[in-house]
Amino acid sequence: MSTTVETASAAARTAPAAVIVAIDGPSGTGKSSTSKAVATQLGLSYLDTGAQYRAITWWMLNNNIDVQDAMEVATAAAKPVIVSGTDPTRPTITVDGEDASGPIRTQEVTSKVSAVSAVPEVRTRITELQRTIAAGAERGIVVEGRDIGTTVLPDADIKIFLTASPEARAARRSGEVKGSDLAATKEALIKRDAADSGRKTSPLAKADDAVEVDTTELTLQQVIECVVTLVGEKQAAK
Repeated sequence: MSTTVETASAAARTAPAAVIVAIDGPSGTGKSSTSKAVATQLGLSYLDTGAQYRAITWWMLNNNIDVQDAMEVATAAAKPVIVSGTDPTRPTITVDGEDASGPIRTQEVTSKVSAVSAVPEVRTRITELQRTIAAGAERGIVVEGRDIGTTVLPDADIKIFLTASPEARAARRSGEVKGSDLAATKEALIKRDAADSGRKTSPLAKADDAVEVDTTELTLQQVIECVVTLVGEKQAAK
């Protein structure tokens, strides 16, 4: 009996401490690829908060809500049931029980998501959902978005803000979408940045205590290694 207790105690001492990792930054900086890889490598859960805003935007469009009418969007914000899977190797998202992982990535949703996500009632609804998911992650979680370190999880154990030049970000995004125009992609990214950074409610911003990582000249693997090291140091210090 004592041997079992001692073994369990030793395991508890050597097991990595659960951590909440907030990774913020604009589109095209490598947030999603980095976050999923870090969560997978460290055995943590993963949450793509941007997918949740895309999901509610997709629902609004499907239900003929005028996404330019903030009052109409606010009234409908509580209606859709959004469920996010947190397995980093196969993250899922459903809306009212329907798989939305593909539909939320269309250009129509991309062009409308900033308007929908700027509505305070939408942000309140989604933020509550995100906090609930993070609180339930027993082993810890990597949460990626634009306002995680500043608004959603201001007490996160470690906050990382990824940046990159507009040119590098546009090149990455163009590489993801066949036939896309580089100049148009860059223009769209800059426009999205302005909308996300300029909104009154929970704008895109770097938390004061976040570690900034410029990914412009780094490979994805280098970014992953950098973040894994930062998280490992925080776990060791807990």
